[in-house]
Amino acid sequence: MIYAVALGAYLLGSIPFGLLLTRLAGLGDLRQIGSGNIGATNVLRTGNKGLAALTLLLDGGKGAAAVLLARALAPVFAPDLATEAAVAAGAAAVIGHLFPVWLKFRGGKGVATALGVWLALSFPVGAAACATWLAVAALARYSSLASLVALAAAPVYAVWLADPPRAWLGVLLAILIALRHHANIRRLVTGREPRIGQRA
Repeated sequence: MIYAVALGAYLLGSIPFGLLLTRLAGLGDLRQIGSGNIGATNVLRTGNKGLAALTLLLDGGKGAAAVLLARALAPVFAPDLATEAAVAAGAAAVIGHLFPVWLKFRGGKGVATALGVWLALSFPVGAAACATWLAVAALARYSSLASLVALAAAPVYAVWLADPPRAWLGVLLAILIALRHHANIRRLVTGREPRIGQRA
């Protein structure tokens, strides 16, 4: 049951909403625009704020949906594994966004999907992580820095507001997302990282 949940969550997480929406809007291939990322921040660089907001909502929504579906199915197939199923689904959804099979495993950076996972997995942790993202973004105007700080803080929040399995998931997500932000980290260190709303 856990494997089936993880596979379904991976496939759900692998849907590249940013890429699909920009193509439908006639904006071309998002991978050839700005940073080349398929997430909401890069969609914003097209100048279409509504499309960026929709991408953010859908990318976060697929992470939340994966966790909620796992929770709904667990009582039917494996009542004793509800927490494990939800955690596995959350991890798989983020991995699906990072490494989608449809795009030769070259996906986005997973921040919105991870925050969606947190909001469904533990709303207090998710809300605290989102508040952290907003605070850092407002102060520094760097989406990447806000993302790194928010996802690094999430497992710390989970220690106090959730339980060990979810805290360990937070550590995994923070590591994966930090690795996907390696280029951003280099640009932050050298002062070349574009700020929110600025073209890459």
